Amino acid sequence: MSKAKRLMELMMVINRKRRFTVKELAEEFSVSSRTILRDLQELSELGVPLYSEVGPHGGYEVLNERVLPPIAFTEEEAVAIFFTVHALRHFSALPFQAESSSVNHKFYSYMPEDVKERIDQLKNRFDFETPMRPLATPYLPTLLDAAIKQNVVSIEYETSQEKTKREIQPIGVYARDGFWYCPSYCFLREDMRLFRCDRITYVTEQTTNNPLNFRHVHLGNWQSYMKQERNVLDFYVELSQDGVQRCVAEQWLKPHLHIRQDGSGWLEGPFPESEVPYFSYYFIGFGHDATVKQPVQLVTLIKKSLRELLSKYNGEKEGLPQKSF
Repeated sequence: MSKAKRLMELMMVINRKRRFTVKELAEEFSVSSRTILRDLQELSELGVPLYSEVGPHGGYEVLNERVLPPIAFTEEEAVAIFFTVHALRHFSALPFQAESSSVNHKFYSYMPEDVKERIDQLKNRFDFETPMRPLATPYLPTLLDAAIKQNVVSIEYETSQEKTKREIQPIGVYARDGFWYCPSYCFLREDMRLFRCDRITYVTEQTTNNPLNFRHVHLGNWQSYMKQERNVLDFYVELSQDGVQRCVAEQWLKPHLHIRQDGSGWLEGPFPESEVPYFSYYFIGFGHDATVKQPVQLVTLIKKSLRELLSKYNGEKEGLPQKSF
């Protein structure tokens, strides 16, 4: 085996192992211990972060910041990865902000000049639009790490109505419409809850509750583990073609959305009664593209909200100065 090939395979082997000894590697590659020591020295100089311990139980360990072995990409694959990471710039915060910038810098720096020119042209002709929200979300890495490790964290959560302290076990984090969300099990409410990350003002790992086994719960199914509210109302909302398209973009509405052949449709299903105020403002925003048929409570609240809105603008109209000619 050539030295170059041995170094490549050695890098892959030590990245798979947590700890190893020179003797183990020498036996695996059928070379002398002295050869392995020279190879490890070369890998260290190339940037592989190795840590050695002396003594009878000593050996080598690859630190957490280990360098992955080289991976060959085609030009199209490299461009695709570049723009996937490039699109993340629209977010004011990321769980891996510095790392994403570093990845793109490395990709761009080592590309041939003709590929760089192609990327420069594409930058002004291709993008993923995401609303940029000027909201601080400094705890994204902590929340994501807790979700991966199944840890409990203590948070301070602030809304327009209240500020609470509670312990949660995050399921994951995801972005939608420029906002970051963290579905979690809330020990205060003893149920799954959805937290907006910019409203989390403080996080600490000092907690009193032990983690629960939620390894089977993820972003795709966490809502099915929410306790069903006792007070549930049946909703029915007629939708125009444009109304259907707006609902298609909402993941939480998809199970209740029905589409006709002409592109119009309707929403039908049970929803918690506590969500009636939210749905009132939500469907008013649809204008003529949504007509709420039931429940009666929602129809009544929409009428009340529209009367108040009309009264507000009628009052302003009456107070306007008259134009003189």
